[in-house]
Amino acid sequence: MEVWVMLLFIGWLWLFVQGKVELTGSVRRAKPAVICFGLFVFWVAFQCLPLPASLVQILSPESLSIQSATMESTMAELSSGYMSLSVNVAYTFESAVKSLCFFLIFLLALLILNTPERIRIFIIAIVISGLFQAVYGSLMTLSGMEYSFFMAKEASQGVATGTFVNRNHLAGYLEMSLAMGIGMMIVSLSRQPAGSLREWFRRMIVILLGPKARMRIALAIMVIALVLTRSRMGNSAFFFSLAIAGVIGLLGVLWMSRKGKMSAYSVRPILVLFVSLIVIDVFIVGAWFGIDKVKERMEQTSFATEIRDEVDINTADHVKAFWLTGSGGGTFAEVFPAFKSAAFSGYIDHAHNDYLEFGSEFGLIGITLLALLVFWSLIKSIQAQFLRRSYLMRGAGFSSTMGIVAIMIHSFVDFNLQIPANAALFVVLLAFGWIARYQRN
Repeated sequence: MEVWVMLLFIGWLWLFVQGKVELTGSVRRAKPAVICFGLFVFWVAFQCLPLPASLVQILSPESLSIQSATMESTMAELSSGYMSLSVNVAYTFESAVKSLCFFLIFLLALLILNTPERIRIFIIAIVISGLFQAVYGSLMTLSGMEYSFFMAKEASQGVATGTFVNRNHLAGYLEMSLAMGIGMMIVSLSRQPAGSLREWFRRMIVILLGPKARMRIALAIMVIALVLTRSRMGNSAFFFSLAIAGVIGLLGVLWMSRKGKMSAYSVRPILVLFVSLIVIDVFIVGAWFGIDKVKERMEQTSFATEIRDEVDINTADHVKAFWLTGSGGGTFAEVFPAFKSAAFSGYIDHAHNDYLEFGSEFGLIGITLLALLVFWSLIKSIQAQFLRRSYLMRGAGFSSTMGIVAIMIHSFVDFNLQIPANAALFVVLLAFGWIARYQRN
């Protein structure tokens, strides 16, 4: 992934030097987000640099303590030498390269998705990808074959995982793919009254046999797969993000119609779409494919049966110890055992909370930059639904809002943003916020 993304960016730079492409309006207006993201990549790389040990002792005394424990030198000898802020430079360098890759994905989305046709094609590509995951995961579960991608499952049997190892990560991917698909459905809605019975029948036929029907079926299949993951927070995040983004979308339409920039009739089809998604997909389709089992899992959840709360408490101690600079990107699994309580045993590779894991690895400096990036992009996606007349840009704004909110909710109990496929799609959704707000129709 990293190699292909970097080659794509080099290719775009070569075309730029030749004068065949130019900076888009969205990338020019997205300077605050580009700066925040760029500074974050620089910060992760900075964690790898050798610094005077005396400076490391001021910025991150815990990092100095851990590194000195692995050396035979005395503190006096170390104080005259050099150390990094990261407790493991190799892991943090890997994290820096990965962060650079995501940064380039963000830039490429802003630079390449510069026409309505390209935006449509990209959304359809993501929906097809989500549909493939949904069909594959559902067939493996319902047929009892229980295969991941060409490999027999060793865990998560009886639930849909698609080509992912963890069902929660399939759920996270489907949440974002569904957000893309619903945004495209909003774009395709008719904004004019039928006028006559003949016109109404004609529209019904188009809906049943045309592209709208195919998209609607794709959304239903992805909802089925989401239910079959039995992911508690995955299903909850989808429902709440749909409700939140739906309310924002309807308020945006009402605001535009009040200002005379949009027909008031636009409210009705959007409202019908949201109601059908909730009633048909969540309740009817969900009940048929086992939404009650998801409910049972939620009801059976308790602090006595879960270890995530213990991991969160211990990770919070990790965050406190490295509160300013973090222990270094990619070092959570190595440092966490020093804070793990005796309440549980076993290897913990990730905190089941993206916020805490990012805080422990990147510190206050890094997580502040990430928070600004996400918050700014979310605001732009909401603004697009209140200020843009273009239905495509409004749909893109909805997709960005719903997808960002879904992962923000899900990240409280899972680590979707540690999975490259999910993190890459989330980064594109952040870019969509700026594209929806500023890209020309």
